[in-house]
Amino acid sequence: MRNFLFFLFSFLWSFPALTGGYDVFGIGFFDVKFDGSSSNQATDFRYERRFDKTLFDIGPEEDNFFYLKPFTGIEITSDSASYFIVGIYLEDNLGQLFTGEESDYVFTPSFGVGYYDDGDGKKLGNNIEFRTTLEISYKLENNNRIATSFGHISNANIGNKNPGVEIISFSYQIPF
Repeated sequence: MRNFLFFLFSFLWSFPALTGGYDVFGIGFFDVKFDGSSSNQATDFRYERRFDKTLFDIGPEEDNFFYLKPFTGIEITSDSASYFIVGIYLEDNLGQLFTGEESDYVFTPSFGVGYYDDGDGKKLGNNIEFRTTLEISYKLENNNRIATSFGHISNANIGNKNPGVEIISFSYQIPF
């Protein structure tokens, strides 16, 4: 499985048609709990490469919100857990969405699947895990972005247990 993910990650990284997009460098809180229960909280370090190549156009031509694009990445926690992920994302300009005029704020939901190794961290019940993330970023004058995101990793009940984790992250994004 690791060899397959390494091959897929390398292929997507080097494929010339997938030029353009953003390199995302993030840091956050892994296993955030909002109900006051105990958690196995750790620091989450994240890198993603988001490609600006539309895979599927699932909406009206005049609305760019429905262009599904690929990404690949890795997350590592301070507890030595690691997560290799591939997935799809889409982007929408929040100003265009709410007022019809473009703004510097961008909404980016994403969905991915990957291989999780718990290291000394939280046991998630399976090596195959799914991640959904909601992100809001602000585009700077140099086209870099700063962002905050909320994500959830879960095995969708394909494992013996499914505790899941929530992640709050802050990221800096650089166009390539």
